[in-house]
Amino acid sequence: MKNTTPTLGHVHLQVSDLESAIGFYRDVIGLDVQQRTDEAAFLSFGGYHHHLGLNTWRSKGAGRAPKGHPGLFHSAFLYPDRTALGQAIIRATKHGYRLEGAADHGVSEAVYLSDPDGNGVELYRDRVEADWPRSSDGSLTMVNAPLDVEALVAEGQKGLDG
Repeated sequence: MKNTTPTLGHVHLQVSDLESAIGFYRDVIGLDVQQRTDEAAFLSFGGYHHHLGLNTWRSKGAGRAPKGHPGLFHSAFLYPDRTALGQAIIRATKHGYRLEGAADHGVSEAVYLSDPDGNGVELYRDRVEADWPRSSDGSLTMVNAPLDVEALVAEGQKGLDG
């Protein structure tokens, strides 16, 4: 039987400065630029045509959108394991971005920051599904517990050190 379940194809953001946005999503998140024009760029993981589009078509030089208004809360980037997530945190801080939050959700471990335009970004890794917290009826019981970011960074550093 054919799978008819859709998946998320890509997100497309209006940005104020294309160079800054490309730098963040390439150097911090780890996406590769697949195509680029003077006003737009298309980035992806693994050579796909694009997971993320960036453009300045109607937003070049604009200020940040005000907090607390409708719009994108955050985009989330799933890393394969704790080492890769730790390395992403190291890249973010190396490039001058500060973490704005961190949480252990039971199903995942996540850190939060903003891109150069103030868009929220979540970097996370999932736990294996067998370890997800569940109530007695089997439903998920996600939490918002403290996360040991220093341990994640240490694991990421170990991966970089070899």
